[in-house]
Amino acid sequence: MLRALLVLLLAATATYGAAFRLYLKDGSYQTAREYKVEGDRVRYYSTERGEWEEIPVALTDLKKTEDELRQRAEAAKAEAAAQDAEEKVERSLRREVESIPREDGVYALDGKQIRTFKPAESKVATNKRRSVLKILSPLPVVTGKATLEIDGARSANVVTKSRPEFWVRISTDDYAGIARLSERNGNRVVEKITTIPVTKEIVEEPDIVEVFRKQYDDTLYKIWPITPLEPGEYAVIRFTQGKLNMQVWDFAYRPN
Repeated sequence: MLRALLVLLLAATATYGAAFRLYLKDGSYQTAREYKVEGDRVRYYSTERGEWEEIPVALTDLKKTEDELRQRAEAAKAEAAAQDAEEKVERSLRREVESIPREDGVYALDGKQIRTFKPAESKVATNKRRSVLKILSPLPVVTGKATLEIDGARSANVVTKSRPEFWVRISTDDYAGIARLSERNGNRVVEKITTIPVTKEIVEEPDIVEVFRKQYDDTLYKIWPITPLEPGEYAVIRFTQGKLNMQVWDFAYRPN
């Protein structure tokens, strides 16, 4: 038991770089750096007086002293394990960040491989009836309506996690996020576009999914949904409000 106690003592002292309490049976204690039992005496180094001293074993509470040393050693071990786990996560993240290509785009980690998403071809579809009304109207009082769409009702880029994580590399100050797509005439609608008469102001209305966004360097971000996605069609989007410059990387969330 004494050997185990000394091991615990050394571990605690090395970890904390501080003294410990050598408890006495009357409830008091001596502040010590180390101690050892020699026959019926306890020899300890007093940190208060800076010298070795002795006290009868019968006056000491070695069990309480040992229990506290054990608790300190276990706490030190738990802290070391937590630090080691944190360092492993940081190393893994650094490797992941370093694996992301330097070119602008959208990427995801698929196992140990980096999955590159290709930009979707999108088009602006206008409301033909409303366009005719604008032509017939003597004053520009009719608001222009259009939608940004992707051909086809379903994406070939499937993810199976309800909270997928995307790496987005952008070299400008554009907004990057995730949009929920709707269906119109067999195509996927990315956003509604409204042109205000007279001012010609352009208002874009994508159905934005709330995301967490973390920046890792000047051009690299990671985004992922705050809440799990519902199965359906989505896209990672990048745009500057009012400039009609949206880029789209479509995907579908289909569990299992």
